[in-house]
Amino acid sequence: MSIRSKTSSAVALLLFTGVLFAKVARGQDAALADQLKVQYKLAKMASDSSGWSVTEPGAVFVIQKGGILGVPPGNVTMAPATYKDGDLHGPSGVAKMFIGNNTRNLPVGEKVYITKIDVHMKNDRIMLTIVECDSCNGAQQPSSYKSAVVFQFPKDYLSKADAGQIKDVVSQVLAPETNEPQQQAQDQQQPAANQSSAPPPTIEPGQTIEQVVAALGQPEKIVNLGQKQIYVYKDLKIIFIGGKVADVQ
Repeated sequence: MSIRSKTSSAVALLLFTGVLFAKVARGQDAALADQLKVQYKLAKMASDSSGWSVTEPGAVFVIQKGGILGVPPGNVTMAPATYKDGDLHGPSGVAKMFIGNNTRNLPVGEKVYITKIDVHMKNDRIMLTIVECDSCNGAQQPSSYKSAVVFQFPKDYLSKADAGQIKDVVSQVLAPETNEPQQQAQDQQQPAANQSSAPPPTIEPGQTIEQVVAALGQPEKIVNLGQKQIYVYKDLKIIFIGGKVADVQ
């Protein structure tokens, strides 16, 4: 085989190997993205004569850190924030130059949808595209500003992590919405329900003062006659002799 033929074969092999590795990498990216989509119900957007809007709501998330810059939904370009080593870094000045002046910072507490998940395992990077949930935020004039957050993980992290571990990291910036006020109300109502279903206290001859107080609480009045004591409650009197229940009136 000539040198030229050997060179051509080597180049062809390198090209084939590169294409194969690229296909495998894309397959891994897609597989992880599919796992994350199970964790996050994505919202869908579309445009009509009135402009862009959310056509299919998804799971709602609450922004936990400042530094996310929103742009109008019709913008082709965005200036992503980057979350790395526990800190969220806003977009650079250069990135801001390409998106114009019609922007707004999405504040902490703002509620958003996730519309897209891009996974790049080779670079240990995941980018989430988000859009404001105008109805969740009580917006008077819907704007549906969008943005993106890049999560930069340590080297080889994504090849070993599962979707749950990744979600834990994402939650430090975009936490799933919880119905805490509703849950607190339910928790407050639960003891009352349990109390109403509990059997009424029973007072029996021979019970000690401590047992009666534990069942009925402190009396409104105590009549102390030495060996004989009378505990007066709102609707009954309990007579103790020698520290034990002798009669109930």
